[in-house]
Amino acid sequence: MNSTKNNINSRRESLGFFFFFFFLFAQLFSDRRYKAPLLVGSLLCMEKQGGIVTSNLLGSASRLLRKCLFSILSFGPMPTHIAFIMDGNRRYAKKRSIKQGVGHRDGFTTLTSNLKYCYEMGVKYVTVYAFSIDNFKRDSSEVRFLMDLMKEKIDELLKQDSVINRYGARVNFWGNLDLLSEPVRSAAKELMASTASNKGPVLSVCVAYTSADEIMHAVQEVCRERRERLQREHGRVNGMGNETDSDVSVADLEQHFYTAGCPDPDIVIRTSGETRLSNFLLWQSTNSHLQNPVRLWPEFSLRHLIWAILEYQRVYSYLEDTRNLSKKNE
Repeated sequence: MNSTKNNINSRRESLGFFFFFFFLFAQLFSDRRYKAPLLVGSLLCMEKQGGIVTSNLLGSASRLLRKCLFSILSFGPMPTHIAFIMDGNRRYAKKRSIKQGVGHRDGFTTLTSNLKYCYEMGVKYVTVYAFSIDNFKRDSSEVRFLMDLMKEKIDELLKQDSVINRYGARVNFWGNLDLLSEPVRSAAKELMASTASNKGPVLSVCVAYTSADEIMHAVQEVCRERRERLQREHGRVNGMGNETDSDVSVADLEQHFYTAGCPDPDIVIRTSGETRLSNFLLWQSTNSHLQNPVRLWPEFSLRHLIWAILEYQRVYSYLEDTRNLSKKNE
């Protein structure tokens, strides 16, 4: 066992210099700040049928470098599920003296970029904390703006050229959707229905969500099923169920979580340096690697994602030992 761990660590160290080289260039080609000057020397133009066809070599080079980068990264254990608490949109706007709405829009751009990177490197599940139930306590004008923005972005994801359709992803919305405005709720249900048969990666959006509400919802569903079963068996509910009927197991609860059927996250990343989980996947993150990069969410780029996975690989053996110990104690 120790020999295997040492071999993995040795192989990773020997690839360190190559990894660093590819990492720098992949970041260069992926960072929007560098695209304008590089674009001039990277685009080939040709005339065809009276129009101009532009071949973007920059995009091809970027994809090639990312592919090399992710191939090197895959020498170590890769996460199956990454969860993001997308924190810092408002602070990002304040820091740059721009409108809050611009910060939220830039945050959505960051989300689509990181979804692409995760899917390219083979991460099957991505979960994001988009809107907490507690966020409804914010100023009504801000909540209204966020609902409108959410509707707009869901509609964008419904388009054929969206990152969701490009990768054949399936989309879930987890939370108390009845709390959402009707247009947002309808759009969310439409997106879930249109992607339900997709076999690709899975994006789960926690909206009008808290972990406490999820657990309460699961308990209510278990109790409802028990009442309905007693009614079928005895014709009425008399409150005289036996001890077996009143027992609620961990498995009973987990079957009724919003997250049922989805593996627990390997990594939970909260941007902006905050160390709180803020009522997000509290049950499911027991054995997750929790990370708190100081970058605000709109600033979270490829290099920060790569670093998060490297940190996960560094402690992977410890996480596996912890998970195995938890299974033995169940």
